[in-house]
Amino acid sequence: MIPELWQKIRQSALDILQADEKTLRHGLELHENSYVFDAYGFSPSGGGKCPGKLKELADNGASRNEVHHAWEEFRQNSSFDDPQMAALLKAAWDFAGVDCNFQNSGLEGNDPVELLFRLSNYTAASDRVRTVYERAVFPADLEAIRQRGHRAVYMTTNGVPLPDNKISASESLDLIGVFFRLGVRMMHLTYNRRNLLGDGCAEVADAGLSAFGREVIAEMNRVGVLVDVAHSGQKTSYEAAKASTVPMVASHSVAGALSTHYRGKGDEVIQAIKETGGYVGVCSIPGFLQNSMDINAMLDHIEYIARKFGVDHVAIGSDSGISLAGIDGCPDFPVYRPIWEQFWMPPGVPEAERSKEWSVNWLNWPMYTVGLVQRGFSDEEIQKIIGGNVRRVITEILEK
Repeated sequence: MIPELWQKIRQSALDILQADEKTLRHGLELHENSYVFDAYGFSPSGGGKCPGKLKELADNGASRNEVHHAWEEFRQNSSFDDPQMAALLKAAWDFAGVDCNFQNSGLEGNDPVELLFRLSNYTAASDRVRTVYERAVFPADLEAIRQRGHRAVYMTTNGVPLPDNKISASESLDLIGVFFRLGVRMMHLTYNRRNLLGDGCAEVADAGLSAFGREVIAEMNRVGVLVDVAHSGQKTSYEAAKASTVPMVASHSVAGALSTHYRGKGDEVIQAIKETGGYVGVCSIPGFLQNSMDINAMLDHIEYIARKFGVDHVAIGSDSGISLAGIDGCPDFPVYRPIWEQFWMPPGVPEAERSKEWSVNWLNWPMYTVGLVQRGFSDEEIQKIIGGNVRRVITEILEK
């Protein structure tokens, strides 16, 4: 049975798109018959009764990070021991019709240990719920997993792992290969702030890519890890594209020509990414899309990039997922609040406005396809946008 909230989410997109019956039917059939690959997203998270470990951490005054790690482990992994939660997980993937997520599986920053926490959760979850989704590591895995009737996740981290005790640049690069062997196939160069590689998109300055950043890109190119500048500054993104010898991406961004948000990429950057053979993935976060902040705004960004730079160079990286349930009976905890949180639709918004956020929810992936049909894209073009471009790029990276 489909939860009432999911029905509201779907209806919100239908009400905004107002697609005629022929368009709606064609879009839904095309979505079902295509390989749908979210260029950057989250598998639905679980919930349920608060586990004893979380209560124990609260009682013992644990740090914010300890609590956050335990909370994520439960949400992304062990909560699916509950058969009902696992069944709801499958239902959500089916409702969204997504075949594969480029899965956010590493916390923000360059600390290898921090990156491992989320990576371990999604690795364990793909073992725990392997009848729902499996971990993919090579392009050929995708079709085999689909033939088994399962969904897939590809792993990405929100940073390049860098050791604290590095002696030389070459030694610092070793962990890129280590994380590749652990299944990671894409890494952010920066996450909003400045790091050793370059400036993030939230920095007031726009200093660009460092000399070490160029070495990192060369090593990622060599190993087979996709370079992602979704959270990098304009100059860093542009210079990264010029430095990369293989396709690179901004996996979950917006068109800067349509939005003043710092996560947007200007035309010069998009052109540079295009010249590598890569793509810009359009996200589904209302505050980043701006304008109407709904599914039509998201489609505007996709259409702008596709029409100006070509359908081979745009994808959809939703940067979202859905929580299947809350955690019942837990005390209040310190909350992990990264810089991006304030840019979601603010709390207390009337339901009429909240429906804008619902319209771009991860569960509404089939509606993205319907919207692209409405915009006049051909079936072949749509199949590139909703998954084909991501598959092409990862194949070129891994089979170069």
